[in-house]
Amino acid sequence: MANGSIRPDEVTDILRRELGDFDTEAEAYEAGTVLEAGDGIATLYGMSNAQASELVEFPEQDVEGMVLNLEEDSVGVILFGDVDAVSEGDEARRTGRIASVGVNENMLGRVIDPLGRPLDGEGPIEGEKTVLPLERKAPGVIYRQPVEEPLQTGIKAVDSMIPIGRGQRELVIGDRQTGKTAVLVDTIINQKQTHEAEGDNGDPVYCVYVAVGQKDSTVAQVQRDLERNGAMQHTVIINASASMPTPLQYIAPFAGACIGEYFRDTGRDSLVAYDDLSKQAVAYRELSLLLRRPPGREAYPGDIFYLHSRLLERAAKIIDDKEVAQQMNDLPEQLHDQVEGGGSLTALPVIETQAGDVSAYIPTNVISITDGQIYLETDLFNAGIRPAIDVGTSVSRVGGSAQVSAMKEVAGTLRIDLSQYRELEAFAKFGSDLDPSTQRQLNRGERLVEILKQDQFSPAAVEEQVAIIFAAINGYLDDIAVDDIGAFEEEFLERLRLQHDDVLAEIRETEELTEAAEEVFETVAEDLSEVYAEDDTEEQEDVLAGDAEEASMA
Repeated sequence: MANGSIRPDEVTDILRRELGDFDTEAEAYEAGTVLEAGDGIATLYGMSNAQASELVEFPEQDVEGMVLNLEEDSVGVILFGDVDAVSEGDEARRTGRIASVGVNENMLGRVIDPLGRPLDGEGPIEGEKTVLPLERKAPGVIYRQPVEEPLQTGIKAVDSMIPIGRGQRELVIGDRQTGKTAVLVDTIINQKQTHEAEGDNGDPVYCVYVAVGQKDSTVAQVQRDLERNGAMQHTVIINASASMPTPLQYIAPFAGACIGEYFRDTGRDSLVAYDDLSKQAVAYRELSLLLRRPPGREAYPGDIFYLHSRLLERAAKIIDDKEVAQQMNDLPEQLHDQVEGGGSLTALPVIETQAGDVSAYIPTNVISITDGQIYLETDLFNAGIRPAIDVGTSVSRVGGSAQVSAMKEVAGTLRIDLSQYRELEAFAKFGSDLDPSTQRQLNRGERLVEILKQDQFSPAAVEEQVAIIFAAINGYLDDIAVDDIGAFEEEFLERLRLQHDDVLAEIRETEELTEAAEEVFETVAEDLSEVYAEDDTEEQEDVLAGDAEEASMA
């Protein structure tokens, strides 16, 4: 036993070294097996402790999914990512995390997918994120307060007759190609002024535009329009385009609500535009049928109403009391220390109708959930009246509570005047002789319709809306040719800006219409209407002279 012998101390050192690196902790996880997969759905065997809306991972395929069905002996999962990568026999693991999205301030100005991943090619979203669950109960009535502060859209027809308040849910409904997205985009653009001058235009409004089932080119155009008009820096775009998996289209509006709630619960005002919920309903129907859920009316599942009601109920005006707001139900743990009172989330959902049928299943559902609707009509759109808002069927159930006092005063009779004009217009088409009173109403109605027309991307300040509606309602446009109304409006507002900017500023700051302001509007409107009326008279005389000359030559 000389040189070839093994020394005990060497063996001890080797064993001690090897055993020192030994990890005694075991990785515990609950796994399941894919029974079948396809069309963005996977049915798993096992995972009997899985929760609804829990995230499930497929480690070998690097794909995540969300539990949607909990059956007696299986679990139905919707897949995010490369849905074709998952196949029968693959392993799935529980994560223990409920489906959620990380939110922070750096998302503003970015285009993301419903899981919070950037799509605009500008790199990752930096900064620490607050993780918020996609599904969350709406705040209880104790934590809310009445909707009283206006959310100005910059659209004259909306702000004057269908006012929207911060914390309201206002549906935008109409057939395809009637300007629904244009209403949303203009409203978002108009919030730019709340960021420029906080004192005069209310607190800043942070916007989220959720595109569901749209073409990528359409979403890119919306992004360009917002950038061109300086509104992208206070907006987040969530894109779940038609080319993305159906599960992402289903969760996109919930992701938008999460981001809106982040701003709402931290004491700020937010606006979430869902464009559109018809396509989300179709995506949910597809997933439900693939998961073998029983179909109901129009093959939608029985809980399709609940899908939209639990989403839109999350819009709210939170009580302006920090202590009470911090006790809000279902408040995520990460958000608790950041909570401030007084924030709001305003929802503008879009629903597409077929041939103007508002009595179909999804439209009636969402109409009954929301606090009013802006109905866009194809005939008006084709007649060149844009925005093509049908005054008769559009309504805001918050109404004057969320309207500037000055606007309430001047636009009080506007809706009824327009409704009467529509009825008389239909009657006048029969060609019967009209009495002078009816003729006056028709003339006034024509001019009211004309001043409510508005180009896209040109939101009007509320004080300027008050001024032109005051002039129209009080008859200063009655003697002006309909073709000249646009030019009159432009010159009228330009004179006010140059010569009476202090009057406009006073209305903007106090939201009241004083007698002095009325006198200024009357003077400017009277002077200008005389100029335009004289021009019209001269044109008519020239036409009559020309006709007489032709007659004498004949």
